Amino acid sequence: MKVLANDGISAKAKAELESQGITVSTDHIEQSALIDTLNAEGYAGLLVRSATKVRQDLIDACPNLRFIGRGGVGMDNIDVAYAREQGKVVFNTPAASSQSVAELVMAHLFAMARSLHRSYQEMPERGASEFKVLKKAYAKGIELRGKTLGVVGFGRIGTAVAQYALGCGMEVIGVDRTGTSREVIVQIPTGGGAVHNVAVEVPLVSLQDMLSRADAITFHVPSQADGSPVLDAAGVASMKPGAMLVNTARGGTVDEAAVRKAVEDGHLRGAALDVFVGEPHPNADLLKVAGLALTPHIGAATMEAQDRIGSELVERILELR
Repeated sequence: MKVLANDGISAKAKAELESQGITVSTDHIEQSALIDTLNAEGYAGLLVRSATKVRQDLIDACPNLRFIGRGGVGMDNIDVAYAREQGKVVFNTPAASSQSVAELVMAHLFAMARSLHRSYQEMPERGASEFKVLKKAYAKGIELRGKTLGVVGFGRIGTAVAQYALGCGMEVIGVDRTGTSREVIVQIPTGGGAVHNVAVEVPLVSLQDMLSRADAITFHVPSQADGSPVLDAAGVASMKPGAMLVNTARGGTVDEAAVRKAVEDGHLRGAALDVFVGEPHPNADLLKVAGLALTPHIGAATMEAQDRIGSELVERILELR
């Protein structure tokens, strides 16, 4: 069996697959040449992350392709239903990156609370000559403890974010499609490998209720079925003045133009975006807005998460051998 990991795979996972007699290539093939390469090299499997697109044309043109694996959670870059209709096996790794994404959310919240994203940019250029000016400009930080975090989408990642936020002393409220509450277990290490579990019941409320109450909101759902944002311009306007927003879910989950305006107008303290409409070519003007904390879709980009993703991919591929 030959597998093309077009967006990469951990070295550990590659070695494990090769030890089982599976040939794995990590050479990245440009989208325009992908069909020809898959057919010419006889690949039975294609592994992708978010960069490579697997659409109907590729699926139709590659009859020998048996499976498509997504190293990560969302599969909006794959025509999943169509691929399965054509007899292809399609799978992802939903549990592997939850902790890494959750930690990025918390990093963004801490950064915005203390204006670190602005200070990091300003200090190298102005720190030597305008130190006191910058100190005054960034003297109005806030603490996360005691603030209310709204979590939109209470799946694995949303739950992991809630665990971290509760551990920091934040109040957490959630929005999800079903139920009225979720039990979240916060694990507190007590030394020697022992862990003390604290169960916290997190209430689930309507999105509108959350927008009026939350000091910070994090999104862990894709855009709606019709492609419209979960948080539109009216939703952004109804957020608490001075609130913070984080989107590590998908580009289009929030209205980027409305978020930009709310930050520029001072309605929001800040907004952090790890995902963008039009990736990998986000709006260039959006990237220049000073109040935005921006990262290039790195939610799952930790060594630990990549090892877990690789392990899940190996397990699924070996089942198909």
